[in-house]
Amino acid sequence: MNLPNLLTLLRFALIPLYLALFFSELPGRIQWAFGVLLLAGLTDVIDGYLARKHRQVTQLGIMLDPLADKLMMLAVFLSLFLTNRIGIAAAIAIILRDVSMIVASAFFHFRGKKTVPANAMGKLTTVLYYVALFLLMFDHPVAGEFLWGVIIFSFLTSLIYLFQFKLLNEKTM
Repeated sequence: MNLPNLLTLLRFALIPLYLALFFSELPGRIQWAFGVLLLAGLTDVIDGYLARKHRQVTQLGIMLDPLADKLMMLAVFLSLFLTNRIGIAAAIAIILRDVSMIVASAFFHFRGKKTVPANAMGKLTTVLYYVALFLLMFDHPVAGEFLWGVIIFSFLTSLIYLFQFKLLNEKTM
């Protein structure tokens, strides 16, 4: 187990910490929860950088890294839905996209297909989701509209990933 993969595993552990803080009665709970979310984002950046720099990119990391990200995002968006910060339509769109990507990735991984590593569009989508989360968690007036823009962009990014996945696996047949 290399350091980048350990950092990815740490992100899995940050999910229940985020939820515990978000739903706690602590003063500043939203700030603390957002801090945990930022820490998860920072570990994502660091593990990717270390994996590439030290040539420690593994198939396990390629699969676990986006899974950790998507599970964290699902937890965050579920918490926002349960506290009425986002509506049911946005929650369904986000959950549908992320669960579909998790299931498809696992399905194809276990069938021996190659998975597509993160690209610039995927990374931009993540950054935009973090901005949307900040706006939502701190009740900014344009949060809802911004979120829908990011949701649409994320679906376009998913279509690009599907196209890249198809091309990658056609070459290896």
